[in-house]
Amino acid sequence: MNLEGETGAWINWISNMHSDRTILVVNCGSSSVKVAAFAADAELRRLWSGAAERIGMASGYFHAHDAAGAVLADDGRQFADHQAAIDAFLDLFMASGQESSVRAFAHRVVHGGPRCDCPVGVNAALEAYLRRLVPLAPLHQPHNLAGIAAARRARPDLPQIACFDTAFHHGLPRLARFTALPRSLEKVGIRRYGFHGLSYEYVLDELRRSNGGKALGERIIVAHLGNGASMAAIREGRSVETTMGFSTLGGLPMGTRCGDLDPGILIYLLHEEDMTLPQVQHLLYEESGLLGISGISRNMKDLLARRDAPAAAEAVAFFCYQARKHLGALTAVLGGLDRLVFTGGIGANAPAIRSGICDGLDHLGISIDAGRNARGERVISAGDGTVRVEAFPTDEEEMIARHTQLLLADRSVAKEA
Repeated sequence: MNLEGETGAWINWISNMHSDRTILVVNCGSSSVKVAAFAADAELRRLWSGAAERIGMASGYFHAHDAAGAVLADDGRQFADHQAAIDAFLDLFMASGQESSVRAFAHRVVHGGPRCDCPVGVNAALEAYLRRLVPLAPLHQPHNLAGIAAARRARPDLPQIACFDTAFHHGLPRLARFTALPRSLEKVGIRRYGFHGLSYEYVLDELRRSNGGKALGERIIVAHLGNGASMAAIREGRSVETTMGFSTLGGLPMGTRCGDLDPGILIYLLHEEDMTLPQVQHLLYEESGLLGISGISRNMKDLLARRDAPAAAEAVAFFCYQARKHLGALTAVLGGLDRLVFTGGIGANAPAIRSGICDGLDHLGISIDAGRNARGERVISAGDGTVRVEAFPTDEEEMIARHTQLLLADRSVAKEA
Protein backbone atom coordinates (compact mmCIF):
# COMPACT_ATOMS: atom_id res chain seq x y z
CA MET A 1 0.00 0.00 0.00
CA ASN A 2 1.25 3.48 -0.87
CA LEU A 3 0.42 5.35 2.31
CA GLU A 4 0.91 8.77 0.75
CA GLY A 5 -1.32 7.91 -2.18
CA GLU A 6 -4.05 6.46 0.02
CA THR A 7 -4.01 9.17 2.70
CA GLY A 8 -6.35 11.50 0.81
CA ALA A 9 -8.99 8.80 0.37
CA TRP A 10 -8.78 7.85 4.02
CA ILE A 11 -9.08 11.48 5.14
CA ASN A 12 -12.12 12.09 2.96
CA TRP A 13 -13.81 8.94 4.25
CA ILE A 14 -12.95 9.39 7.92
CA SER A 15 -14.08 13.02 7.79
CA ASN A 16 -17.56 11.80 6.92
CA MET A 17 -17.88 9.75 10.11
CA HIS A 18 -20.67 11.11 12.29
CA SER A 19 -19.65 10.68 15.88
CA ASP A 20 -18.13 13.10 18.34
CA ARG A 21 -17.25 10.29 20.76
CA THR A 22 -14.87 7.81 19.19
CA ILE A 23 -12.94 5.02 20.87
CA LEU A 24 -9.81 3.92 19.04
CA VAL A 25 -8.85 0.33 19.85
CA VAL A 26 -5.27 -0.86 19.34
CA ASN A 27 -4.72 -4.63 19.48
CA CYS A 28 -1.12 -5.75 19.06
CA GLY A 29 -0.63 -9.48 18.53
CA SER A 30 2.64 -11.35 18.16
CA SER A 31 2.68 -10.80 14.36
CA SER A 32 -0.10 -8.29 13.74
CA VAL A 33 -1.59 -4.95 14.68
CA LYS A 34 -5.36 -4.49 14.53
CA VAL A 35 -6.92 -1.06 14.86
CA ALA A 36 -10.61 -0.25 15.03
CA ALA A 37 -12.70 2.87 15.61
CA PHE A 38 -16.02 2.68 17.47
CA ALA A 39 -18.65 5.35 17.97
CA ALA A 40 -19.39 5.37 21.71
CA ASP A 41 -22.97 6.51 21.25
CA ALA A 42 -26.01 5.02 23.00
CA GLU A 43 -25.14 1.77 21.27
CA LEU A 44 -21.56 0.92 20.42
CA ARG A 45 -21.09 1.21 16.66
CA ARG A 46 -18.07 0.14 14.63
CA LEU A 47 -16.90 2.78 12.18
CA TRP A 48 -13.95 1.09 10.55
CA SER A 49 -11.36 -1.63 11.10
CA GLY A 50 -7.88 -2.22 9.80
CA ALA A 51 -4.98 -4.60 10.27
CA ALA A 52 -1.33 -4.95 9.44
CA GLU A 53 -0.51 -8.65 9.30
CA ARG A 54 2.61 -10.81 9.01
CA ILE A 55 4.71 -8.07 10.60
CA GLY A 56 8.41 -8.74 10.23
CA MET A 57 7.81 -11.18 7.38
CA ALA A 58 8.69 -10.66 3.72
CA SER A 59 5.08 -10.69 2.53
CA GLY A 60 3.13 -8.33 4.78
CA TYR A 61 -0.52 -7.41 4.32
CA PHE A 62 -2.30 -4.13 5.11
CA HIS A 63 -6.06 -3.84 4.86
CA ALA A 64 -9.00 -1.84 6.17
CA HIS A 65 -12.75 -1.67 5.64
CA ASP A 66 -15.71 0.27 6.93
CA ALA A 67 -18.64 -1.11 8.88
CA ALA A 68 -20.52 -2.03 5.70
CA GLY A 69 -17.55 -3.99 4.38
CA ALA A 70 -16.43 -1.44 1.80
CA VAL A 71 -12.69 -1.79 1.24
CA LEU A 72 -10.62 1.22 2.26
CA ALA A 73 -7.22 -0.41 1.82
CA ASP A 74 -6.14 -3.81 0.56
CA ASP A 75 -2.52 -4.11 -0.38
CA GLY A 76 0.75 -5.78 0.35
CA ARG A 77 2.97 -3.72 2.60
CA GLN A 78 5.90 -4.82 4.67
CA PHE A 79 6.24 -3.45 8.21
CA ALA A 80 9.55 -4.06 9.92
CA ASP A 81 8.01 -3.93 13.38
CA HIS A 82 4.83 -3.22 15.33
CA GLN A 83 5.75 0.39 16.01
CA ALA A 84 5.83 1.19 12.29
CA ALA A 85 2.38 -0.34 11.80
CA ILE A 86 0.88 1.49 14.79
CA ASP A 87 2.32 4.81 13.65
CA ALA A 88 0.92 4.31 10.14
CA PHE A 89 -2.62 3.83 11.44
CA LEU A 90 -2.44 6.72 13.88
CA ASP A 91 -0.94 9.07 11.29
CA LEU A 92 -3.80 8.33 8.90
CA PHE A 93 -6.46 8.95 11.50
CA MET A 94 -4.89 12.02 13.07
CA ALA A 95 -4.39 13.59 9.62
CA SER A 96 -8.13 13.46 9.02
CA GLY A 97 -8.88 16.48 11.18
CA GLN A 98 -11.28 14.35 13.22
CA GLU A 99 -8.92 13.65 16.09
CA SER A 100 -11.02 15.90 18.31
CA SER A 101 -13.73 13.22 18.22
CA VAL A 102 -11.51 10.66 19.92
CA ARG A 103 -12.54 10.18 23.51
CA ALA A 104 -10.04 7.49 24.48
CA PHE A 105 -7.53 4.96 23.26
CA ALA A 106 -8.15 1.37 24.35
CA HIS A 107 -5.50 -1.31 24.29
CA ARG A 108 -5.28 -5.05 24.55
CA VAL A 109 -2.63 -5.95 27.11
CA VAL A 110 -1.76 -9.63 27.19
CA HIS A 111 -0.47 -10.01 30.75
CA GLY A 112 -1.97 -8.26 33.75
CA GLY A 113 -0.30 -10.42 36.38
CA PRO A 114 -2.03 -11.10 39.70
CA ARG A 115 -3.16 -7.48 40.20
CA CYS A 116 -5.15 -6.62 37.06
CA ASP A 117 -8.50 -8.39 37.04
CA CYS A 118 -10.51 -5.77 35.11
CA PRO A 119 -10.01 -2.92 32.60
CA VAL A 120 -8.26 0.11 34.10
CA GLY A 121 -7.03 3.56 33.12
CA VAL A 122 -3.33 3.68 32.34
CA ASN A 123 -0.99 5.78 34.45
CA ALA A 124 2.75 5.78 35.02
CA ALA A 125 2.58 3.32 37.90
CA LEU A 126 0.58 0.81 35.85
CA GLU A 127 2.98 1.06 32.92
CA ALA A 128 5.93 0.40 35.21
CA TYR A 129 4.13 -2.65 36.61
CA LEU A 130 3.30 -3.95 33.12
CA ARG A 131 6.91 -3.56 32.01
CA ARG A 132 7.93 -5.90 34.82
CA LEU A 133 5.70 -8.55 33.24
CA VAL A 134 7.49 -8.44 29.85
CA PRO A 135 9.47 -11.64 30.58
CA LEU A 136 6.16 -13.52 30.92
CA ALA A 137 4.94 -12.43 27.47
CA PRO A 138 7.96 -11.18 25.49
CA LEU A 139 6.26 -11.52 22.08
CA HIS A 140 3.31 -9.38 23.14
CA GLN A 141 3.82 -7.17 26.17
CA PRO A 142 6.47 -4.91 24.56
CA HIS A 143 4.16 -4.32 21.57
CA ASN A 144 1.18 -3.65 23.86
CA LEU A 145 3.24 -1.03 25.68
CA ALA A 146 4.44 0.38 22.34
CA GLY A 147 0.83 0.91 21.34
CA ILE A 148 0.21 2.88 24.52
CA ALA A 149 3.33 4.98 23.91
CA ALA A 150 2.39 5.66 20.28
CA ALA A 151 -1.11 6.76 21.23
CA ARG A 152 0.28 9.02 23.96
CA ARG A 153 2.58 10.72 21.46
CA ALA A 154 -0.38 11.32 19.14
CA ARG A 155 -2.80 12.59 21.82
CA PRO A 156 -1.21 13.04 25.26
CA ASP A 157 -4.43 14.62 26.55
CA LEU A 158 -6.58 11.50 26.13
CA PRO A 159 -7.12 8.66 28.61
CA GLN A 160 -5.64 5.28 27.78
CA ILE A 161 -7.56 2.19 28.84
CA ALA A 162 -5.87 -1.20 29.28
CA CYS A 163 -7.92 -4.40 28.89
CA PHE A 164 -6.22 -7.62 29.93
CA ASP A 165 -6.19 -11.07 28.36
CA THR A 166 -5.58 -12.61 31.78
CA ALA A 167 -8.58 -10.95 33.49
CA PHE A 168 -11.15 -13.51 32.29
CA HIS A 169 -9.21 -16.29 34.02
CA HIS A 170 -8.62 -14.35 37.24
CA GLY A 171 -11.17 -16.50 39.07
CA LEU A 172 -9.73 -19.86 38.04
CA PRO A 173 -10.31 -22.52 40.71
CA ARG A 174 -7.43 -22.73 43.13
CA LEU A 175 -6.23 -26.12 41.92
CA ALA A 176 -6.24 -24.84 38.33
CA ARG A 177 -3.98 -21.95 39.39
CA PHE A 178 -1.44 -24.24 41.03
CA THR A 179 1.96 -25.28 39.78
CA ALA A 180 3.78 -28.13 41.53
CA LEU A 181 6.57 -25.80 42.61
CA PRO A 182 7.04 -24.85 46.28
CA ARG A 183 4.20 -22.74 47.67
CA SER A 184 6.61 -19.93 48.52
CA LEU A 185 6.97 -19.14 44.80
CA GLU A 186 3.26 -18.38 44.49
CA LYS A 187 3.89 -15.37 46.73
CA VAL A 188 6.11 -13.84 44.03
CA GLY A 189 3.49 -14.37 41.32
CA ILE A 190 4.47 -17.78 39.95
CA ARG A 191 1.10 -19.39 39.23
CA ARG A 192 -1.11 -20.21 36.25
CA TYR A 193 -2.91 -17.21 34.75
CA GLY A 194 -4.43 -18.10 31.36
CA PHE A 195 -4.67 -15.90 28.27
CA HIS A 196 -6.87 -14.98 25.25
CA GLY A 197 -9.49 -13.91 27.79
CA LEU A 198 -10.86 -11.05 25.65
CA SER A 199 -11.55 -13.52 22.86
CA TYR A 200 -13.26 -15.93 25.24
CA GLU A 201 -15.40 -13.10 26.61
CA TYR A 202 -16.51 -12.17 23.11
CA VAL A 203 -17.42 -15.77 22.28
CA LEU A 204 -19.54 -16.05 25.42
CA ASP A 205 -21.30 -12.77 24.64
CA GLU A 206 -21.99 -13.98 21.10
CA LEU A 207 -23.43 -17.25 22.43
CA ARG A 208 -25.62 -15.27 24.82
CA ARG A 209 -26.87 -13.07 21.98
CA SER A 210 -27.60 -15.96 19.64
CA ASN A 211 -28.78 -18.62 22.10
CA GLY A 212 -29.93 -16.74 25.16
CA GLY A 213 -28.68 -17.07 28.72
CA LYS A 214 -29.24 -20.83 28.71
CA ALA A 215 -26.04 -21.29 26.69
CA LEU A 216 -23.95 -20.07 29.59
CA GLY A 217 -25.22 -22.97 31.70
CA GLU A 218 -23.55 -25.42 29.33
CA ARG A 219 -20.18 -27.11 29.53
CA ILE A 220 -18.24 -25.26 26.84
CA ILE A 221 -14.77 -25.51 25.36
CA VAL A 222 -13.57 -22.60 23.24
CA ALA A 223 -10.55 -23.17 21.01
CA HIS A 224 -8.85 -19.88 20.14
CA LEU A 225 -6.47 -21.02 17.42
CA GLY A 226 -4.17 -18.57 15.67
CA ASN A 227 -0.50 -17.66 15.63
CA GLY A 228 -1.04 -17.83 19.38
CA ALA A 229 -3.34 -20.64 20.46
CA SER A 230 -5.10 -21.83 23.58
CA MET A 231 -8.27 -23.54 24.75
CA ALA A 232 -10.48 -22.81 27.73
CA ALA A 233 -12.98 -24.96 29.60
CA ILE A 234 -15.96 -22.83 30.66
CA ARG A 235 -18.77 -23.71 33.05
CA GLU A 236 -21.59 -21.32 34.04
CA GLY A 237 -19.84 -18.63 32.02
CA ARG A 238 -16.61 -18.87 34.04
CA SER A 239 -13.18 -20.18 33.12
CA VAL A 240 -12.41 -23.35 35.08
CA GLU A 241 -9.31 -24.51 33.18
CA THR A 242 -7.18 -23.38 30.27
CA THR A 243 -4.21 -24.68 28.33
CA MET A 244 -1.94 -21.64 28.81
CA GLY A 245 -0.59 -21.02 32.27
CA PHE A 246 2.15 -18.83 33.74
CA SER A 247 3.35 -17.43 30.42
CA THR A 248 2.24 -17.38 26.80
CA LEU A 249 4.49 -20.37 26.07
CA GLY A 250 2.44 -23.22 27.49
CA GLY A 251 -0.25 -25.50 26.13
CA LEU A 252 -0.69 -25.93 22.39
CA PRO A 253 2.17 -25.55 19.90
CA MET A 254 1.85 -22.19 18.14
CA GLY A 255 3.36 -20.28 15.24
CA THR A 256 6.81 -19.94 16.79
CA ARG A 257 6.17 -20.99 20.40
CA CYS A 258 6.78 -24.50 21.64
CA GLY A 259 3.72 -25.12 23.83
CA ASP A 260 4.04 -27.65 26.65
CA LEU A 261 7.58 -28.89 27.14
CA ASP A 262 9.32 -31.24 29.56
CA PRO A 263 11.25 -28.82 31.83
CA GLY A 264 14.14 -31.26 31.81
CA ILE A 265 14.81 -30.19 28.23
CA LEU A 266 15.58 -26.67 29.45
CA ILE A 267 18.07 -27.97 32.00
CA TYR A 268 19.70 -30.07 29.31
CA LEU A 269 19.98 -27.13 26.89
CA LEU A 270 21.54 -24.93 29.55
CA HIS A 271 24.00 -27.46 30.91
CA GLU A 272 24.79 -29.83 28.06
CA GLU A 273 24.41 -27.57 25.03
CA ASP A 274 25.87 -24.52 26.82
CA MET A 275 23.02 -22.28 25.68
CA THR A 276 22.57 -18.96 27.44
CA LEU A 277 19.26 -17.86 28.94
CA PRO A 278 18.62 -15.36 26.11
CA GLN A 279 19.32 -18.12 23.57
CA VAL A 280 16.86 -20.47 25.26
CA GLN A 281 14.20 -17.77 25.42
CA HIS A 282 14.65 -17.01 21.71
CA LEU A 283 14.46 -20.72 20.89
CA LEU A 284 11.24 -21.28 22.83
CA TYR A 285 9.41 -18.14 21.75
CA GLU A 286 10.64 -17.47 18.22
CA GLU A 287 12.15 -20.61 16.67
CA SER A 288 9.82 -23.39 17.82
CA GLY A 289 6.20 -24.36 17.18
CA LEU A 290 5.02 -24.70 13.59
CA LEU A 291 8.10 -22.90 12.31
CA GLY A 292 10.49 -25.13 14.22
CA ILE A 293 8.80 -28.39 13.25
CA SER A 294 8.27 -27.53 9.60
CA GLY A 295 11.36 -25.45 8.92
CA ILE A 296 9.12 -23.69 6.38
CA SER A 297 6.74 -21.21 7.99
CA ARG A 298 5.02 -20.20 11.21
CA ASN A 299 1.83 -19.48 9.26
CA MET A 300 -0.75 -22.28 9.15
CA LYS A 301 -2.11 -21.12 5.79
CA ASP A 302 1.36 -21.51 4.27
CA LEU A 303 1.76 -25.00 5.75
CA LEU A 304 -1.65 -26.18 4.53
CA ALA A 305 -0.68 -25.03 1.03
CA ARG A 306 2.59 -26.99 1.31
CA ARG A 307 1.30 -30.27 2.72
CA ASP A 308 3.02 -32.09 -0.11
CA ALA A 309 6.22 -31.37 1.84
CA PRO A 310 6.53 -34.03 4.58
CA ALA A 311 7.78 -31.55 7.20
CA ALA A 312 4.82 -29.22 6.60
CA ALA A 313 2.34 -32.11 6.77
CA GLU A 314 3.92 -33.33 10.00
CA ALA A 315 3.73 -29.87 11.58
CA VAL A 316 0.01 -29.68 10.77
CA ALA A 317 -0.59 -33.19 12.07
CA PHE A 318 1.29 -32.45 15.31
CA PHE A 319 -0.76 -29.30 15.90
CA CYS A 320 -4.02 -31.22 15.45
CA TYR A 321 -2.80 -34.08 17.65
CA GLN A 322 -1.86 -31.75 20.51
CA ALA A 323 -5.15 -29.85 20.22
CA ARG A 324 -7.09 -33.12 20.27
CA LYS A 325 -5.20 -34.25 23.36
CA HIS A 326 -5.88 -31.00 25.23
CA LEU A 327 -9.52 -31.07 24.14
CA GLY A 328 -9.93 -34.47 25.76
CA ALA A 329 -8.30 -33.26 28.97
CA LEU A 330 -10.53 -30.20 29.22
CA THR A 331 -13.60 -32.36 28.62
CA ALA A 332 -12.55 -34.48 31.59
CA VAL A 333 -12.26 -31.37 33.77
CA LEU A 334 -15.78 -30.33 32.78
CA GLY A 335 -17.19 -33.81 33.30
CA GLY A 336 -18.51 -33.88 29.75
CA LEU A 337 -19.08 -31.43 26.92
CA ASP A 338 -22.12 -29.68 25.48
CA ARG A 339 -20.59 -27.17 23.05
CA LEU A 340 -17.26 -26.71 21.25
CA VAL A 341 -16.46 -23.38 19.57
CA PHE A 342 -13.57 -22.81 17.17
CA THR A 343 -12.39 -19.22 16.76
CA GLY A 344 -9.24 -17.24 16.01
CA GLY A 345 -7.58 -16.94 12.62
CA ILE A 346 -7.05 -20.69 12.27
CA GLY A 347 -10.07 -21.91 14.21
CA ALA A 348 -12.58 -19.81 12.27
CA ASN A 349 -11.01 -20.17 8.81
CA ALA A 350 -9.28 -23.56 8.45
CA PRO A 351 -11.74 -26.44 7.88
CA ALA A 352 -8.88 -28.91 7.53
CA ILE A 353 -7.61 -28.09 11.02
CA ARG A 354 -11.07 -28.34 12.57
CA SER A 355 -11.62 -31.75 11.01
CA GLY A 356 -8.11 -32.86 11.97
CA ILE A 357 -8.75 -31.99 15.61
CA CYS A 358 -12.23 -33.52 15.80
CA ASP A 359 -11.37 -36.72 13.93
CA GLY A 360 -11.76 -39.72 16.23
CA LEU A 361 -13.57 -37.89 19.02
CA ASP A 362 -16.93 -39.59 18.50
CA HIS A 363 -16.62 -41.11 21.98
CA LEU A 364 -16.86 -37.56 23.37
CA GLY A 365 -19.97 -36.87 21.30
CA ILE A 366 -18.00 -34.73 18.81
CA SER A 367 -18.84 -35.36 15.17
CA ILE A 368 -18.65 -32.76 12.41
CA ASP A 369 -20.46 -32.60 9.10
CA ALA A 370 -17.83 -32.53 6.33
CA GLY A 371 -19.98 -30.43 4.01
CA ARG A 372 -20.89 -27.80 6.59
CA ASN A 373 -17.29 -27.63 7.73
CA ALA A 374 -15.94 -27.19 4.19
CA ARG A 375 -18.51 -24.47 3.43
CA GLY A 376 -17.57 -22.56 6.56
CA GLU A 377 -21.03 -22.63 8.11
CA ARG A 378 -21.34 -21.51 11.70
CA VAL A 379 -22.72 -24.82 13.01
CA ILE A 380 -20.57 -27.66 11.70
CA SER A 381 -21.61 -30.54 13.96
CA ALA A 382 -23.23 -33.62 12.43
CA GLY A 383 -26.70 -34.75 13.38
CA ASP A 384 -25.46 -37.81 15.24
CA GLY A 385 -23.18 -35.86 17.56
CA THR A 386 -24.32 -34.84 21.03
CA VAL A 387 -21.92 -31.88 21.14
CA ARG A 388 -22.83 -28.72 19.23
CA VAL A 389 -19.73 -27.66 17.28
CA GLU A 390 -19.49 -24.11 15.97
CA ALA A 391 -16.92 -21.97 14.19
CA PHE A 392 -17.04 -18.18 13.96
CA PRO A 393 -14.64 -15.23 14.14
CA THR A 394 -13.78 -13.60 17.42
CA ASP A 395 -13.74 -9.83 17.90
CA GLU A 396 -11.36 -8.77 20.62
CA GLU A 397 -11.56 -5.16 19.43
CA GLU A 398 -15.30 -4.98 20.04
CA MET A 399 -14.87 -6.53 23.47
CA ILE A 400 -12.21 -3.95 24.32
CA ALA A 401 -14.45 -1.14 23.09
CA ARG A 402 -17.35 -2.42 25.21
CA HIS A 403 -15.20 -2.50 28.32
CA THR A 404 -13.92 0.99 27.56
CA GLN A 405 -17.38 2.43 26.97
CA LEU A 406 -18.50 1.15 30.37
CA LEU A 407 -15.35 2.36 32.08
CA LEU A 408 -15.60 5.83 30.57
CA ALA A 409 -19.06 6.17 32.06
CA ASP A 410 -17.35 6.03 35.44
CA ARG A 411 -15.89 9.43 36.26
CA SER A 412 -13.19 7.77 38.32
CA VAL A 413 -11.29 6.69 35.19
CA ALA A 414 -7.67 7.81 35.49
CA LYS A 415 -6.82 10.58 33.04
CA GLU A 416 -3.07 10.14 33.29
CA ALA A 417 -1.28 8.82 30.20
